[in-house]
Amino acid sequence: MQVAGNLANIKTYLLEQLKSIYELSVPIGQLSTRELNARLVGITDTLDREVAVYVNRQGKVVQVSLGDADTVDLPEIRRQSRSDRRLSGIRCIHTHPSGDVRLSEPDLSSLRRLRFDCMAAIGRSQDGSIIGALGFLSGETGADGMEELSSFGPVSERILNQVHLPRLVLSVNKKLGAQTAKTTEEEEERAILAGLACSGRSGQTIEESIHELERLAETAGAVVVGTFIQRRDRPDAAFFLGKGKVSEMAMEIQNRGASLLILDDELTPSQQYNLEQVLGIKVIDRTALILDIFAQRARSREGKLQVELAQLKYNLPRLGGQGLSLSRLGGGIGTRGPGETKLEVDRRRIYTKIHDVEKQLDEIKERRSMHRLRRRESRIPLVALVGYTNAGKSTLLNKLTGAEALAEDKLFATLDTTTRHLVLPEQQEILLTDTVGFIRKLPHTLVSAFRATLEEVQEADLLLHVVDCSCEQYEQQIAAVIEVLQELRADQKPTFYVFNKADCMENESVRARMLQGREGICVSARTGENLAELQRRIEQFFRESRVTMKLLIPFSDGGAITRLHQLHAVRSTEYAAEGTRLTVSLPASEREPFEKYSEE
Repeated sequence: MQVAGNLANIKTYLLEQLKSIYELSVPIGQLSTRELNARLVGITDTLDREVAVYVNRQGKVVQVSLGDADTVDLPEIRRQSRSDRRLSGIRCIHTHPSGDVRLSEPDLSSLRRLRFDCMAAIGRSQDGSIIGALGFLSGETGADGMEELSSFGPVSERILNQVHLPRLVLSVNKKLGAQTAKTTEEEEERAILAGLACSGRSGQTIEESIHELERLAETAGAVVVGTFIQRRDRPDAAFFLGKGKVSEMAMEIQNRGASLLILDDELTPSQQYNLEQVLGIKVIDRTALILDIFAQRARSREGKLQVELAQLKYNLPRLGGQGLSLSRLGGGIGTRGPGETKLEVDRRRIYTKIHDVEKQLDEIKERRSMHRLRRRESRIPLVALVGYTNAGKSTLLNKLTGAEALAEDKLFATLDTTTRHLVLPEQQEILLTDTVGFIRKLPHTLVSAFRATLEEVQEADLLLHVVDCSCEQYEQQIAAVIEVLQELRADQKPTFYVFNKADCMENESVRARMLQGREGICVSARTGENLAELQRRIEQFFRESRVTMKLLIPFSDGGAITRLHQLHAVRSTEYAAEGTRLTVSLPASEREPFEKYSEE
């Protein structure tokens, strides 16, 4: 490690002392240490010259520089942040030989130019103790267009080292990020993904889950710049991941210029808060990511309300962890009250908003119930398309019915249900409904919020379970869909498996293995392969679920004839002296009331 600055006439032992500073480290979250301060001030006492060190967010000294009695040259450092509107990830701690630790104009200029996390000046007071002052960007822009600075001090070394640096950095970066969003709303976020492989976990491997998380992140508009996987018995209570892995990620976040960390499992509010404090960037979990995708893709009023409800319920328990925005900096005597009051106000507002949204959704639900009642009266069977996200449900709907539902090769392209009328080859009429795709670890808040939409699944006479047969993990995807159907109490519905994207898989033995033990068919919604056979099989299902009867109904029981017409069951009619002779085809569930009229 080399020492920067003017090293002319510096004795060897002092140069070794300067180099030894690289061996020191600062605990994550702390500004400096007594040992580091003592080393810097001690060298300044000997040389009467300024000494400066750069420290990164992991507490590692990355640069040592020696100046003169008035100032120290701060060499340009490699910027750690991807954005000119964010802090660099480096703090500067330097000495003032005079003992006047107030930040000078060169100090403030360097703070703005190099965008340090903070700038600290330390020195020795008249009584021999070490004192210091601190400056940092406020995150605000003044009327002159210059970024405003905040500072405090002189204060004792003890108070200076009590500054919670991650909280300060996160607060400033949030303000800077809000300003950046006003001018660069389309700027891509650079994301690091992380997952935990716990022993005993079955089903999907952590690698498969991370790959799916990457697709979700890309769908949301993020650029994935790195992934981390840790294997341990159980999640860490404080950070979800182990502290060593968190420190490793912190270094990678700086190296990659990442602005977002996405965890593959749901975090507790405290875990999310702790990670943000240590890493200094936004941290979200898989649930928040899926909610964000839903928020981007919701188009109908109902869809937007459902997403809003899910987000409100997800964010409610996390208010307590958002201390940076909801309470004062710090804690203890003199800082209570206002933060708690605002927290309670925010909670009440969310509860009120949840009530309002649920009321609006109930109104929509009532209208849906009326539509379902009219549909049941028409006796046109309902077939619902269910399946894993991006299995091709919307493409299949479009191909069969000529609908123009949005169909993209992206996760959760469809959020709003689309229902279309379809006449099958033998004139059997059905209603075909496209539903939102399912996914592993589907947030319960979403299942709850979308329950009104998913009631279409509960009301269906037949489920077409669409499976992406080109996906190697199709069995796990089938299991994930069945799990959600169980939650909806729709897993006992008659189900026909449609293995889609068969054009991507021509091996007949593999197709046969997929269908083994299942009532289903391989099709290609894109090319139209086997779609005619699919329609024939649907028609066969409804034909077999109906019964044909010859009835003789007395003229005095005209209401029975009216009911049969409502069921669209009448196939032929003859009039005889004793009554009306009918040939009918009606659902098996409706057979019993007409048994007494049977001529068979």
